[in-house]
Amino acid sequence: MEDAWDIAWLLIQLWISVVVGLIMLPAMCGASLGVTEIYIKLLVKTLEWATLRIQRGQRDQPTVQAQLPNGIIEKDDGSMQEEIGALRRGWPRSVAVAGGEFRLCDAFYFGRKGIESIVEDEVTQRFTSEELASWNLLTRTNNNFHYISVRVTIIWGLGLFIRYCVLAPLRITLALIGLSWLVIGTTLVGLLPHSSGKMWLSDLVHLTCYRICARGLSATIRYHNKENRPKKGGICVANHTSPIDVVILANDGCYAMVGQVHSGLLGVIQRSMLRSCPHIWFERSEMKDRVAVANRLKAHVADKTKLPILIFPEGTCINNTSVMMFKKGSFEIGGTIHPVAIKYDPQFGDAFWNSGKYNMVSYLLRMMTSWAIVVNVWYLPPMTRQEGEDAVHFANRVKSAIARQGGLVDLSWDGGLKREKVKETLKEEQQKMYSSMVVG
Repeated sequence: MEDAWDIAWLLIQLWISVVVGLIMLPAMCGASLGVTEIYIKLLVKTLEWATLRIQRGQRDQPTVQAQLPNGIIEKDDGSMQEEIGALRRGWPRSVAVAGGEFRLCDAFYFGRKGIESIVEDEVTQRFTSEELASWNLLTRTNNNFHYISVRVTIIWGLGLFIRYCVLAPLRITLALIGLSWLVIGTTLVGLLPHSSGKMWLSDLVHLTCYRICARGLSATIRYHNKENRPKKGGICVANHTSPIDVVILANDGCYAMVGQVHSGLLGVIQRSMLRSCPHIWFERSEMKDRVAVANRLKAHVADKTKLPILIFPEGTCINNTSVMMFKKGSFEIGGTIHPVAIKYDPQFGDAFWNSGKYNMVSYLLRMMTSWAIVVNVWYLPPMTRQEGEDAVHFANRVKSAIARQGGLVDLSWDGGLKREKVKETLKEEQQKMYSSMVVG
C-alpha cells in the first residue's frame, strides 16, 4: 500500500514539474519552448491526411453527401422594386386591381421572403456554429460523421484519447493556476498604495495570468501591425466571438475592462481585479442609465495615464463569420478609437460561444477538449470622429474597417436579435418602402 502511495506521489511531483517548469514559467516570461508550434504542425498534417481520406471515401461512396456549408436557398440580390417588377412581368395582366398600382401577385414576394427567413436568414445563422467544409476529427461538428475507413476511425479514437485524457487535464490545471494567480496577485497588489510601482505590478500580474490561461488553451496567436497597438487614454474596439477574446488581446498588452457586475466566481474575480486596476464594472441598474455610463467612460478616457478601455460594441458573440451592428454608445465618448479585428481558425476548434445553448463552464470544457485555438489579430490604424460625422456613421465606418481586415461579412443587423424580437421600426421600413412604390 505504501508503494502505491509513493508511486502516486511521484507521479504528482512529475506532473507539477512539467506544468510549472515547461509550460507555466515560460508562459509567464512570454517565451515558448516551441512545443505548441510543433504540435500545430503535426495537427495540420494529420487533418490534411484525414481530409484526403474522407474525400476519397466520398468518391467511393456516392451516397455519402456532406451538408452544404452555407446557403440552402438560392436568393436574389435585387431590391424590392426589382424583384416585385420581375414577378409582375411574369403574371397575367388580368389579376390587376382596376385603378391602382397594387397587384395581387405582390403577396407572393412577401410570402416567399417570409418562408426564406424562417428556413434560413442572414441573422440567426450568425448565432450558430460556423459550418466546416471538411470534418476536423472533432466529435463536435455540424457535418454528421460517416464511416470512411478503419484508419480514419483509429486516428479519431487516438485523438479522442489525447484530447480528453492528456490535453484536458493539463489545460484545466493551467486554467486553475492562472485564475488563482489572478485573484491572489491582484488582491495583494491592491493592498499597496497608489504609485507607478503598483501600476507596473498590476500589469505584470494581469499579463502573466492571461498568458498562463492562453497556454492552457494551446493558443497560437499571431499579432499583425503591432505598431498600431492601443495606447493609454484610448478606446479599443473589436469584433466579439468568444469570452476568450479578452485573453487573446490581453496577451499582448493590458486593458481596462468594461462590463456588468456578476455574482459567484466571476464576481470574486471582478472584485479582485478592481483592487489593482481601474476596471469599470457597472451594476445592472446603472447599465440602464446611459448618461452615467458615458460619464464614467469619459472620465477614464480623459486620464491619459490609465489603460485603454476594451469594448466589444456588438454586445454579444457572433460566430466568427461576420460583424454585426456596433452600438453607438462607445463612439459618443470621444477620444481615439483603436480598431482590432479578431479571426479564429475554425479548423482546430469552434471558438464561438452560443450562450443560448451552453453555459460558461460547458463552453470552457469544450474549448479545453478541442485541438487548439489558432487566431489572427490585426491592429488597425487609430481612427477619430470626423467633423460633422455622427456616432452611428462613425461606428459603421469602424465596423467596416474591421470586417474588411478580418475577412468577415459586414452586416447592419443588431446582435440583440439573438435574444429579442425584430423591432417594429424595421417592419415599418419595409411597409413604407412598398407603400411608396405602390403610391408612386
